[in-house]
Amino acid sequence: MYTILSTKATTMTNIPIRVRFAPAPTGTMHLGNIRTALMNFLFAKKMNGTFVLRIEDTDAQRNYDPQAHKIIEHLLWLGLNYDEGPFKGGKYAPYFQSERLQTYQKVAQTLISAGQIYRCFCTEQELEKKRERHISLKLAPRYDRTCMSLKKDSIEKLLGTNSPYIWRMKLDHEQKVIINDLARGKIAFELKNFSDFPITRANGSFTFIFANFVDDLLMDITHVFRGEDHLSNTASQAALYHALNKELPVYYHLPILCNISGQKLSKRDFGFSIIDLQTGGFLPEAICNYLLTLGASFKEEIMPFDELPLHAQFQNIHSTGQIKYDEHKLRWFNHRFIQLYDPAQLTRRCLPFIRSKFTQIDTYTETQVTQLIQVIKPEMHTLCDAADLLSFIFSRPILSIIDLQACIHEEKIALIPRIIKDALPLLENSKEFVSHLKKQVKLEHIELRDLFTFIRLALSGSAKGLGISELIDLVGKEETEGRLLSAIAICADHVK
Repeated sequence: MYTILSTKATTMTNIPIRVRFAPAPTGTMHLGNIRTALMNFLFAKKMNGTFVLRIEDTDAQRNYDPQAHKIIEHLLWLGLNYDEGPFKGGKYAPYFQSERLQTYQKVAQTLISAGQIYRCFCTEQELEKKRERHISLKLAPRYDRTCMSLKKDSIEKLLGTNSPYIWRMKLDHEQKVIINDLARGKIAFELKNFSDFPITRANGSFTFIFANFVDDLLMDITHVFRGEDHLSNTASQAALYHALNKELPVYYHLPILCNISGQKLSKRDFGFSIIDLQTGGFLPEAICNYLLTLGASFKEEIMPFDELPLHAQFQNIHSTGQIKYDEHKLRWFNHRFIQLYDPAQLTRRCLPFIRSKFTQIDTYTETQVTQLIQVIKPEMHTLCDAADLLSFIFSRPILSIIDLQACIHEEKIALIPRIIKDALPLLENSKEFVSHLKKQVKLEHIELRDLFTFIRLALSGSAKGLGISELIDLVGKEETEGRLLSAIAICADHVK
């Protein structure tokens, strides 16, 4: 047995750093994609390198996002601007795999000429039978190399009858490949444990493993950051690098994102899709900040977006197979970033969410909307909260005696209406109104908390929330008086 090493140094101080994010446009971007893109972006920024976007769109039947417009839109929304790629160009163009077929054919021809790949005529049914047989014998389901030993005349005969075939890589089972991984150090793979993998499909198109390898090689990618689930692919691609006598890039296999129960994230988990996060009112800075902190420790968790590359650690990385995504922690990050947002910027972010529920918001000036949002900002965890927290302004809450009784003792409910009714002439000045009520509760021996709960319920429908003075100012004097009188009338009806 002999060994082939990944020979590029992990620091690579004399080589221009080039990383790539290479999604397939077969579905909506999800948290795993976002984290991979983020880590590539941060590494490029930290190392003064180049961040490449490459689209793996060879599976035309499954393409959900033609020309990757959504992928690019989402990357830009997140602030992950790429240096080379679709619609930007670069000396390694094109950046769509569907436009690089001739390049793959040339590299494949090199391997054919060297005798390092062979035709496999086995049908899907035959391959499935072989697989089932291996499993029944408690063996790893690996291709048995039936076609590797086909004679030339047998191959010519099969080609003459137009029998479909694929090309397979002829692995050297005496070989061990070793890759450099930023988290795990050197990882060794004995190729005797791997199958001769396909580099083409029956229709002549090229497989992910092969096209991905060719692109990384010819685009001079120095570091490959991708999910832990690609680790076995890396062994196969390392064999391809060796077959062409080329140096391997440095790898970083990112831990798999799991939900709080330890299961791999799926569409059932909120936040799995970037659409979930956008429509859920999450800020791009909060998402990126949170994803960077997953599985790592930072002195300060909240970091400005442009400082993330400075804080991102790519040395002495803790190796782990999976890390847990916690929606509640993400909401905490989002709440913190909302508090840090510039008032005008936060208003722009909130307006679409408010407008989707209350078109009346368009009758307010931008200054008025900004003032409204600044009042509710401390209560906001997502941008969606803005509409909910301001809903009482646009529609009078429906209140019943049961709502009051659930929060205030029956005896107090009988006394509070008179105190409020006597103070209504002071509503012109909300602070004076509140000050007067504070004095009255002492005289009447009523707890201020009960009185303010009554007013909050009347004005907003909630027993908790904004200060009474802010509530009055938001609702307006006339509407406040109307809502308080309605609540008082409910109490009067109950007494009857």
